[in-house]
Amino acid sequence: MAMQKKENVQQNQNEDHYKLLLSKLGKIVARIEEGGGLKKLEAQKAEGKLTARERMEHLFDPGTPRFEIGALAGFEMYEEHGGCPAGGVVVMLGFVRAKLCIAVANDASVKAGAWFPITGKKNLRAQEIALENRIPIIYLVDSAGVYLPLQDEIFPDKENFGRIFRNNAILSSRGIPQIAAIMGSCVAGGAYLPIMSDEALIVEKTGSIFLAGPYLVRAAIGEQVDAETLGGASTHCEISGVTDYKMESDVACIQTIRDLIDKVHVEPVVQFDCKEPIPPKREAASILKLFPLEGQKPYSMSEILECIVDGSELIWYKEHYGKTLLCAYARIGGYAVGIVANDRRIVKSGKGEMQMGGVIYSDAADKAARFVMNCNQKRIPLIFFHDVTGFMVGTRSEHGGIIKDGAKMVNAVANSTVPKFTVIIGNSYGAGNYAMCGKAYDPRLILAWPSAKIAVMGGSQAANVLLQIQLSSMKSKGKSLTPEEEKKLFDQINDKYNHQTSPYYAAARLWVDALIDPRQTRDWLIMGIRASCFADIAKFNPGVIQT
Repeated sequence: MAMQKKENVQQNQNEDHYKLLLSKLGKIVARIEEGGGLKKLEAQKAEGKLTARERMEHLFDPGTPRFEIGALAGFEMYEEHGGCPAGGVVVMLGFVRAKLCIAVANDASVKAGAWFPITGKKNLRAQEIALENRIPIIYLVDSAGVYLPLQDEIFPDKENFGRIFRNNAILSSRGIPQIAAIMGSCVAGGAYLPIMSDEALIVEKTGSIFLAGPYLVRAAIGEQVDAETLGGASTHCEISGVTDYKMESDVACIQTIRDLIDKVHVEPVVQFDCKEPIPPKREAASILKLFPLEGQKPYSMSEILECIVDGSELIWYKEHYGKTLLCAYARIGGYAVGIVANDRRIVKSGKGEMQMGGVIYSDAADKAARFVMNCNQKRIPLIFFHDVTGFMVGTRSEHGGIIKDGAKMVNAVANSTVPKFTVIIGNSYGAGNYAMCGKAYDPRLILAWPSAKIAVMGGSQAANVLLQIQLSSMKSKGKSLTPEEEKKLFDQINDKYNHQTSPYYAAARLWVDALIDPRQTRDWLIMGIRASCFADIAKFNPGVIQT
């Protein structure tokens, strides 16, 4: 009885702590959704335009699931330039006329919709999702073009601004529908995006598109012309023929896009094994009680999985071997899936050794590699749940071939052709991040909980390593520090490193697609698997479809 009471107290503390994390996330997201500020949003409406998020509301089917990609992109970045909320662009995955699409809308309230480096990266991610899953992509354009003070970081490189137009061409060549609406300014190189799409709409009076605006035309060739005459709706729909549809308002424009999508033939081409979905027996809210404070204490990953999978039912693969990695077959939303998850319990191996939770040992790596290959053979999508501190180190592990077994697992994940999805719930350190299908291994979606931490190693370990390097360097120069000075230096290094391991730091740089409420994990995964049904995995070659 006392043990049960203690467990209940701990679970209540876990839940309270996680609710504080979610409250913080909610407040940050609410502030981000204000874009460049309420005044700028109102000014946009005064021009007769909808805001970027209002355009999304009109575009997607009401009452259907919809998920935002990269809401935290640019968070706490570019502060010296006034910030760039959501990377200056809103990206959402959802249903338009019952067809799954991804949509991209420039937020003109953020620096007139100008493209920061993170804006380009976020657009490329949206195109990558469309490419990998072969789903339609819709662009709602309202942008002043490249943000000139940072042009060197967005213009010339392989994965910069120009890559977007390359992707426009690739998308069209592969028969993936692209529809673009010019709903505001569309200048210079940015003019290629809507016109390289399959069809382009333009809104009267507010929409304009040209390679050079009136001021540049005057400076370059001395011609004086207004924006409407140079590149407005009448010019491009009646004279140049650049655009295909002239729309009287934002609302009419978006309605026409919906009508066009309605005529597009989009249907699944791969049928993953699917049955009638069954809700988990454990409620999603239990996750908040099960995940420990700060993720420090051991816990049962299997109990968390039971809050996510259909009927809370899992078939364990090699249950009593390689126990620090859980491998299981299950269903999510009716779809058969294979799950690879780090278990944080301290367990006893078959050799009688105690193994630390969250660490990948040789036997666990071997088991996971075999399981991943089995799922590929059976055409079963894979889902990875991270809470990993890395591979086991030390003489015994090195002599036992941990590098070889780890390489086997990385190889299996890298060459996997079935759709992969990644959820980072706790630690995601070092090579453990790679083996568990981190960002570099092409997950169709990569999600993180507010408890996630992504880094090459844990904060205190990294701080100690960096401190020893600095002390060694100082010693070689004949300098030394007092214990108090050492502690101060350690704290400075540790604070900086911990800041960089936070989920907000990762989400700001699009290392993850979204920072999500753990209770919504199942819904996100169902949407991701559903999107993956439109691409033929027999033709999927990891690493070829790159943005």
